[in-house]
Amino acid sequence: MKQRVLWACLSLAICVAVISVWRAVAARRTSPTYSAHWSQQKAAAYLDSREVWWREWPPAQRDHGTFCISCHTVVPYAMARSTLRTELGETGMAAPEKIMVDNVEKRVSHWSEMAPYYSDAIDGPGKTAQSRATEAVLNAVILASYDARQGHLRPITRTAFDNAWALQQNSGGWQWQDFDLAPWESAQSAYQGAALFLFEVGNAPDHYATEPEVQKRAERLRAYLRQQYATQPFMNKLYVLWASTKVDGLLTNDESTALLYTLQNAQQDDGSWKLSLFEIPKRSVRSLLPSPSDGLVTSLVVLVMEETNISPTNSTLKRGLAWLDQHQETDGNWPASSMNERRDPKSDIGRFMSDAATGFAVLALEKAK
Repeated sequence: MKQRVLWACLSLAICVAVISVWRAVAARRTSPTYSAHWSQQKAAAYLDSREVWWREWPPAQRDHGTFCISCHTVVPYAMARSTLRTELGETGMAAPEKIMVDNVEKRVSHWSEMAPYYSDAIDGPGKTAQSRATEAVLNAVILASYDARQGHLRPITRTAFDNAWALQQNSGGWQWQDFDLAPWESAQSAYQGAALFLFEVGNAPDHYATEPEVQKRAERLRAYLRQQYATQPFMNKLYVLWASTKVDGLLTNDESTALLYTLQNAQQDDGSWKLSLFEIPKRSVRSLLPSPSDGLVTSLVVLVMEETNISPTNSTLKRGLAWLDQHQETDGNWPASSMNERRDPKSDIGRFMSDAATGFAVLALEKAK
């Protein structure tokens, strides 16, 4: 009897061991192939330092002791910084992050008292309305991204949404800040901003998107994005693909498939994507731009692919993630190039695109965990 019990226990142990090995092998087959060499600590330090520099930079200063919100530095920072909190053992917002959020909330709370970032008198015709609408959209995007992680839509965020909806045009979109600077301050940027705004509407907690007035305005926005889609550069189409993961009816299956097919074919042998994928509008500067792999393009492509729930075994996605994991600079950033002119990548202004690339890279790599 003792011998039979011994053999039974031994057989059970062998079965358990075999199952454990099988599960481990299966997990390796279905998980991303990169091994997470990037540093969350360095990424956070870089993002924090850039946020501090931006808010103290004299050209960023605005009325009532506030500073403006930049598409290249502040918006990606706001969307990405909190995702690092657990790994860093933080119990709340980092100090630069808290100051940034307080700044946005102050401008939202006192919206009617705040002067626009730019004005017709100083910056040229149309700049007052462009600036006001752009800020309203970005304020809502930033605050909604925080509320989505907390699972509750705060009153201040509802106010930010209300401010933006109030400036929505009959076309469905918004006027946008246009200084002929790609990709965030040009004539084509309004479409991209509208897509990002609709993403946050669809992602907002407390069933915000189902409220009747919101549904009516969102439908006008959805129609605008659909009507303008065919003429958009690829970067804008990528933002719509991102928004389509939260809002139905933006893209057909054929359109989504075509975008993903383009991404697959445009991927370089090292797993990255070039800046040329984003169809730089200023043809005159193409010859000035470097051709190597670009951190902003690669991080945004990988993030959007993840949002579409592509299988983690997808070879295009795995290679993109591996490139991001292996190409963080020693100071914590992912390098990216200006679409407008050749800049010193180590200068503060020359880092603007790297700021955005780092924010999106953090989002992509953290989502892959």
